[in-house]
Amino acid sequence: MTVLTYKKRKRMRSTSFALPRERKYPIHDKQHAIVALARVAQHGTAKEQAIVRRKVYKKYPSLKP
Repeated sequence: MTVLTYKKRKRMRSTSFALPRERKYPIHDKQHAIVALARVAQHGTAKEQAIVRRKVYKKYPSLKP
């Protein structure tokens, strides 16, 4: 997985995040999308989980269970 430094994260477009307003859960590549699913399952609310799953599966259909 590529390292996402503070500078790289700051330069990313908001559309590269599953929750763009908060700039949470980057999904700019497949590996980060997998991690976003895991982290939102651990720490996200039910609403956040639904949003992140929907956006990840839309961008990466091969990750659907």
